[in-house]
Amino acid sequence: MPQTTPTPASSALEADLRAGTGLLSDPEATTVERLMQAAAHAFADKGFHATTTRDIASGAGLSPAGVYVHFGSKEELLFNLSRTGHESALRQLRAAIAASPAPPGQLASLMARFSEWHVEQYQVARVVQYEHHHLTPEHHAEVLALRKEMDALVRDVLERGVASGEFAIDDVGDTALALLSIVVDVARWYSPTIKRTPAQIGATNAALALRLVGAAEPRRTARLATDTAAPPPDA
Repeated sequence: MPQTTPTPASSALEADLRAGTGLLSDPEATTVERLMQAAAHAFADKGFHATTTRDIASGAGLSPAGVYVHFGSKEELLFNLSRTGHESALRQLRAAIAASPAPPGQLASLMARFSEWHVEQYQVARVVQYEHHHLTPEHHAEVLALRKEMDALVRDVLERGVASGEFAIDDVGDTALALLSIVVDVARWYSPTIKRTPAQIGATNAALALRLVGAAEPRRTARLATDTAAPPPDA
């Protein structure tokens, strides 16, 4: 009987997302883990509708029937991957904010780390950011709640920066949307052929964010942004 992804598999995949390791080539990876990683590769490459269960099964080294032992449908696989990816990204944001005591440092930290995550896990990030609208209404609502949490975290940093006089912005909502859009777009244009490192891309986006809100750049962020230069996305 099909079942949703168990907690241990989700935890293992989340660890894989953070570490950047390859479950598909790991002989110790469970079948569920390999299926989710294969789905991430296929959905990012072809999109949800163009991907078949045969594509996913082949990527995981299984027969097409093997998918349905663990997932009731292709959509259920997308949901588990989307939920796990959003939860992982949300933890990245919380940790980045906790790493600095004041709004300017928190904004720089969350923009840098969130951008780095979108580079390091660009295939999963593409699925997380661009394929969630293919979910059922119930599954989409659950993922949307996680997305709203991310937006709320960014808004909170901006509101506190405005209240302290460290940020000069007129509309917190529009600014939060613009900042998150800068990060999300990384997953669209990034390719392993690009010469810039995740840290360089993160530093550039952190500096852009601080300029956008009218804040002085912390010395380290400003230096990194200058040193890593901002060539066009295809550089």
